[in-house]
Amino acid sequence: MTHTLFSHWQQPNNDWLSINTLDMHTGGEPLRIIVDGFSDVQGQTMHQKRADCLARFDDLRKALMFEPRGHADMYGALITAPERESSHFGVLFLHNEGYSTMCGHAIIALATAAKDCGIANFIDGINELRIDTPAGLITAYVELKNAQLQQVYFDNVASFVDKLDVKIKLPMVGEVSCDIAFGGAYYAFVDADTVDLSLAPDNHEQIISLGKTIKQQVTKQYQPKHPTDQALGFLYGVIFYSNSQVSQSNHFSRHVCIFAEGELDRSPTGTGVSARAALAFAKGELAIGQSVNIESILGSVFNVNIWQSCNVKTHTAIIPRVTGTAFVTGKHTFLIDPTDPLKQGFIFR
Repeated sequence: MTHTLFSHWQQPNNDWLSINTLDMHTGGEPLRIIVDGFSDVQGQTMHQKRADCLARFDDLRKALMFEPRGHADMYGALITAPERESSHFGVLFLHNEGYSTMCGHAIIALATAAKDCGIANFIDGINELRIDTPAGLITAYVELKNAQLQQVYFDNVASFVDKLDVKIKLPMVGEVSCDIAFGGAYYAFVDADTVDLSLAPDNHEQIISLGKTIKQQVTKQYQPKHPTDQALGFLYGVIFYSNSQVSQSNHFSRHVCIFAEGELDRSPTGTGVSARAALAFAKGELAIGQSVNIESILGSVFNVNIWQSCNVKTHTAIIPRVTGTAFVTGKHTFLIDPTDPLKQGFIFR
């Protein structure tokens, strides 16, 4: 029997803030899409909108990402007005540390949700969805057959290798080699087998700890500089990969990404597989037109295709096409009582 004792509870005061969200996951990685409750962020460009959100609404980011409404690994998407007239909308990406420049798992979830949100007049076949992000314009594709979703994929921003074989020294580990590559954000790639690191789910605490340490050490001695946009020039995360620890023989590798303030990506990481494809292309492991499956710590899969080559100033780059699957997990109305001393939330990591 379902009890209805509290079903008629009403918000007691008009000064409480109400924020509605649509929650999803892509390959296990959460996404909290903020539907309404924020005031419009200001700015012509997505960088300006991100700066305005940081200045005026960072308390709301914390309230929705942190406990008790979220958790240390929560991820969010704030929909904005587009930067370009031809785009459908803009998006800012939120996490426990601040704001990402680009997020592949979020793009896949947003494109999946867009089918039923009236954002565009989708018809059977392949439909384009143009999304402005701080990293640039992203084109997602929503494929329908008999009005049913078949697949979702997106063409990422130009991705490229920044620097190979960056050496760092770690206590108790010794010298570690990292490759730095960009796929919408900068990552340091470390072969997990070279540091004897298991990428199994039950080893997540060690993965997080080592990822945070490596990020700190790389950041101390190397600062990436994006060739066209200085706002993108920072190391976002560390990706441990293994070609031997895959769950299926036809998978190219396993990825576990530690980003922001120790967040562990449950998905293979959309920007991460993009950067890894650029790395494999530069090393001659993959060619234009080739696709590979990359799995996450959970075994969920993104397919990444080296769609075409291009140049970004002096960098040889690729345009990666990333395919994945997302699901709706719930709709929420979050309330923020202005008298609550923990209204901005809290976090232990």
